[in-house]
Amino acid sequence: MIAPAVLSALHVLVLALGLGAIFARGRRLRDLRRSPEDSVSLGRLFQADGLWGVAALLWITSGLLRVFGRFEKTPDFYLRNGFFWVKMALFGLVFAIEILPMITFIRWRIARSRGSAPAVGANLALLIALNDSELAIVLLIPFAAALMARGAWLF
Repeated sequence: MIAPAVLSALHVLVLALGLGAIFARGRRLRDLRRSPEDSVSLGRLFQADGLWGVAALLWITSGLLRVFGRFEKTPDFYLRNGFFWVKMALFGLVFAIEILPMITFIRWRIARSRGSAPAVGANLALLIALNDSELAIVLLIPFAAALMARGAWLF
């Protein structure tokens, strides 16, 4: 009884970490839009992005444990629930949207590690829009999760 509760709480806490990280990343992108050469904002962007990556890994890990670990419900409960698939589609959409920011920030990190200034200003508007889209989608996921947990839309 304790393990399922702890796993559930960790899954929710990781959501909080992820939301905070993606929000902070958006703030740092906006800081860079105002001042593209600001190395402090760039460093903070990398910190927020790193936390977003850690949150994603923890979210995936705790989610897989909840689905396939048989702590509370059987995998069949999840796999036969339409809201589980809505939740997975939303998560997949976030992952797809994240590809461009992830590649961009890796390139910026490499440039910075080599001592050169990354070309930050080029696509900041697009990165901000993608970040905001991810934030909005992540905010929808708990609603699908709540409906899923209550057994809505079983087939």
